Amino acid sequence: MKVRILDCTIRDGGYYTDWDFSPNVVDGYIDAINKLPIDYIEVGYRNPKSHEYLGEYGYCPKYVLENIRKKCNKKIAVMVNEKSVKAEEANALLASAKGLVDMIRISVNPRTIDSAILLAKAIKEMGFEVGFNTMYMSTWSEIDFYPKLKGIENFVDVICMVDSFGGVSPEDVKDAIRSIRKYTNVSIGFHGHNNLEQSLINTLTAIEEDVDFVDATILGMGRGAGNLKMELLLTVLNKRGLEVDFNVLGNVISLFSPLLDKYKWGTNLPYMLSGANSFPQKEVMQMVTNRVYSFNSIVRALNNRKENVEDNAKFPVIPDCHYAKTIIIGGGDNSVTHYNGIREFIEKEKSDTALIFATCRNAIPYNDLTVDKFYCLVGNEGMRLSKNVGTKALEGKCILPPYPRVMGTDVPEFVKNVTFELPEISFTNQFVDSCTTVAVQLALLISDNVYIVGYDGYPEGYKSEKERELTLENRAIFTDAHKFIGKSIVSLTPTLYSELDLKSVYQYL
Repeated sequence: MKVRILDCTIRDGGYYTDWDFSPNVVDGYIDAINKLPIDYIEVGYRNPKSHEYLGEYGYCPKYVLENIRKKCNKKIAVMVNEKSVKAEEANALLASAKGLVDMIRISVNPRTIDSAILLAKAIKEMGFEVGFNTMYMSTWSEIDFYPKLKGIENFVDVICMVDSFGGVSPEDVKDAIRSIRKYTNVSIGFHGHNNLEQSLINTLTAIEEDVDFVDATILGMGRGAGNLKMELLLTVLNKRGLEVDFNVLGNVISLFSPLLDKYKWGTNLPYMLSGANSFPQKEVMQMVTNRVYSFNSIVRALNNRKENVEDNAKFPVIPDCHYAKTIIIGGGDNSVTHYNGIREFIEKEKSDTALIFATCRNAIPYNDLTVDKFYCLVGNEGMRLSKNVGTKALEGKCILPPYPRVMGTDVPEFVKNVTFELPEISFTNQFVDSCTTVAVQLALLISDNVYIVGYDGYPEGYKSEKERELTLENRAIFTDAHKFIGKSIVSLTPTLYSELDLKSVYQYL
C-alpha cells in the first residue's frame, strides 16, 4: 500500500507510564514490529532537562537508541517539543541521535509555527527527516493557519494532522487535507485521538484522500482517551490487501494487555465532552474529578467558553431579610442522627429561624418543618433538590453563587421563580463556587447568629483523596469566616473541624 504506517506506542503510551517500559515489553514490541507491515516506530521523546520525572523513553539517551537500532529493522523516529527546544539548541539535543534515528518529529502548536519552522530548518540541516505533528487540528480554520504552510516542503518531510481533542469528523479530515494541498505539496499524515471513537473512520478517510502517513498504537495506548488501535487498523487494511501476521499481532497485544489493565486508557464521558467541545482533556478531567461539578455544568461551562459569554443565565439578587438565627445543614450523618435535638432547637424560635441547606443530601427529615428554608444550588445540588425535596412548588428559596458563575448556571425548571443569587462573596476569596462558601456567605448576610450541623469531618485514617481535599477546603472556609466575623461558627453536632466552636445542641433545650 502507498500509505506508510507509524507506530507511536512507546512515545504516546509513555504519558501513562512516565516513559518507563520494562525491557521485555520493549524487546517483544520491537520483535513484533519487525514482522508487521509497519514502516516507522516512534520510540519516545528527546527532552531537555526537566524538573519533572521522565523515564528512559522521555529522554531516549544514546544507549537506548543504540539498543533499539541494533534490534529494529524499521525506520525510527523520536519527538521533540517545539515549546521547549529552540533552533539553536537542536544540535546539542540531537547530535548523539545521528545515525541512530531516521526522523525527528516536532510537536507543533499551530499558533507558534514560525518558531517551529526555524527548529525544523536546524534539524533538517543535521540530516534527519523532519515531521511536524501539528496539534489542535479542529482549531486550524479559526487561526488562518493554512497560508503559513506555503514553502514548508523545503524543510519538512511530512506534516501530520493531529486531532488533539479527538473530535474531528471525516468531513473535517477531508477539508484539512484539501486546504493543506492548496499551499504546499508536502507529504501529509494523520494522528487521531479516540475521544469520540472516530479515530478509525477518520484515519480511513485520510487514507482514501491519499495521505502518506497514518499513526496508530498497540491497543490504542496513548494520552487521555488514547489513539487508533493498531490492531484495528491492520485488520481493516488486511481486508484491503495488506499482508498481516495475526499471530504476531496477537502476541504483541498480549504484551501490552497488562498495561491496559493497570492504566485503563480509553474514552469515557469526560473525554467525549472534551472531544465534542475541542477542549483540553486535562482540564475537563480536572472538572470531573472535582466532586462539585456535574456533567451538565461542565457542558454548560464549555458552551459558555465557546460562545465567549460570562454566564448563561442571571437571576435577581436575594432580597433583604434577617433572622435571629440561621442553621447551616451539611451532608454529614450527624444532621440526621441528632435530628430530634436540632428540631427542638429550631422550634424554640421557629418564627425567627432560617435553615440553609449547603447540600440537600439530608434534607428529607427537615421537609415538614414549617420554617424558612434556603437551598444552595451549586454543582449537583439541583438533582439532589429534585430527589430529596421534590418537584412540587418549593416552600423556600434557592440561592446561587454571585454572577458570573465559573461553571455557568443550572437551575431546575420547577424552582426558577424562587431562585436568587448572592450579591458577592465577601468573607473569603477561596473556593467561591463551594456549596459551603455559598451557605456561609448567605448565613452571614441574613443573620448575626450562625450555627452549623452535619459537618462531621472525616477520621484521619479513612480519608480518600476527595475526602482529604474536602477537609482542607472546609477548614480554609471556616478559618476565613472566623477572621471575617471575629469568632468561630458554632457547631451544634459532633465535628472533627477544630475551626468550628463545638457546643452540644442539647445544652440549649
